Amino acid sequence: MNWYDHLPALVLAVPLLGAFGAPVLGLSGRYARNAWFVLISACTAALALLLWQKASMNGVFVYVLGAESWKLALPSGMSLPIRIILEVDSFSALMAVIGSIASFAGTLFSLRFMERFSGLDKFVALYFLLTTGMLGMELTGDLFNFFVFLEIASVASFGLVAFWRDRPEAVEASFKYMLISTVGALFVLLAVGLFYGRYNAVNMAAVGQMLHLGLPEKAALALLVAALAMKCGSVPMHMWTPDAYAEAPAGVTCLLVAVSQASLYGLFRVCFSIYGMSIGSSVVPWTIIVLGLLSMFIGVTMAVIQKDVKRLMAYHSVSQVGYILLGLGVGLLALKDAKAMADYGFTAIQGGIFHLMNYTMYKGLLFLVAGALAYAAKSRNLNELGGLAHAMPHTTFMFIIAAAAIAGLPPFNGFVSKLLIYESTFAVHPFLPVVAMVTSVLTLASFVKVFQTAFLGPRRSRLAEVEEVPGTMLLGMFSLTLVVLGLSLFPTWSMAHIIEPAAKALVDQAGYIRAVMGGGL
Repeated sequence: MNWYDHLPALVLAVPLLGAFGAPVLGLSGRYARNAWFVLISACTAALALLLWQKASMNGVFVYVLGAESWKLALPSGMSLPIRIILEVDSFSALMAVIGSIASFAGTLFSLRFMERFSGLDKFVALYFLLTTGMLGMELTGDLFNFFVFLEIASVASFGLVAFWRDRPEAVEASFKYMLISTVGALFVLLAVGLFYGRYNAVNMAAVGQMLHLGLPEKAALALLVAALAMKCGSVPMHMWTPDAYAEAPAGVTCLLVAVSQASLYGLFRVCFSIYGMSIGSSVVPWTIIVLGLLSMFIGVTMAVIQKDVKRLMAYHSVSQVGYILLGLGVGLLALKDAKAMADYGFTAIQGGIFHLMNYTMYKGLLFLVAGALAYAAKSRNLNELGGLAHAMPHTTFMFIIAAAAIAGLPPFNGFVSKLLIYESTFAVHPFLPVVAMVTSVLTLASFVKVFQTAFLGPRRSRLAEVEEVPGTMLLGMFSLTLVVLGLSLFPTWSMAHIIEPAAKALVDQAGYIRAVMGGGL
């Protein structure tokens, strides 16, 4: 047996093993638990990288659970896939890499950040369950299993957001997130039921092959767009985001950013791989574009007035999701027109995917920096911070990198992905890049305010004893800084070897269907 063939299953099995093993390893003490925490996270990230390498070399492939052969998507005599199928292409494998890197960074950061608290065996178990749910959403080729993994991630998130249950704000944030997630999950389940009722199938490729746009399909699409936009934190369904991101421990918030992008990945997959050319009129693309514009502008304007540094960054998350939705919407708008797709649609999709990757890296880093400030200065209130640059030089340096990237300053990676979005959206209407650029200016102003308030100026007397955070917390931040710098220094390589293959895989609906059904469209 070649273990390399079983990478899709291993990427899910390892963090799941980590979740069930955490309470057992916890009995052996703190060091054993921490070693398990790091080992499982590192193995998951390494396996995800190998999976991405395999998808880059071999193209889209499937892995069937419970069959005589892992390659047997359609057993003899069957016209529809009936087993649990994982479907991996360059896009889904890239998402698994992004998520597992964020999970690894959050793990390193949490080792010292969480050591003052009890119940860490449960924390580690929930953390790995959340990682498993996120990776499952990104690798499954089945709508019902997407719902199952979505629920696993949601339930784990509720526990982690309310981990500091002695804080009423944390319990309230978790309860609010639970209500929103339950509604979203219900929408997804209803959409799955509509597909099953129409086509007797829930496999994405099978549904995509048979789909003819009628009233049930339109209803299912509306339910899925609403649910997944809600889960990724788009305006006007973003109300859970500031509370959940602010109240969760910093390492968890870093992972939650990646989990929200798994929902966005689901939206990409539904629009391009299931509906594709059958998506109908331009109503859905324009709906997504409008959601993107609203998210960008409302998110950044709400961020500017915040005093709590984590809430400020949470509102910026809403704003950054808007850029990705804008790229997705414009790409979807051009899907039926080959010339429009060649002129600007494919560039918009590349910009959206590149920004998704950039956003997860620098936003995860910013949340870890916010956690470092709270750890060292015992406050997240900007009015109580000041002059920390000398006391925390490494944290300050990494904040500058992340802030420059999110503001879209050249030559950082955020500049490259935003430029792709500006260029492509201008072809649709000049108003779209204007809103995006105004949002970037306000983002820059917001992070200049944070830098000046928290890191510059004379140090406040109550912060006289503040010193740099411990090494493992710095390592967590450094791992994301390294990725941001790599994407910034090698944008051409990143576009050619990471983003373009992912974008091609996303728009290749026939190839996605062919991998399971054999015949394509």
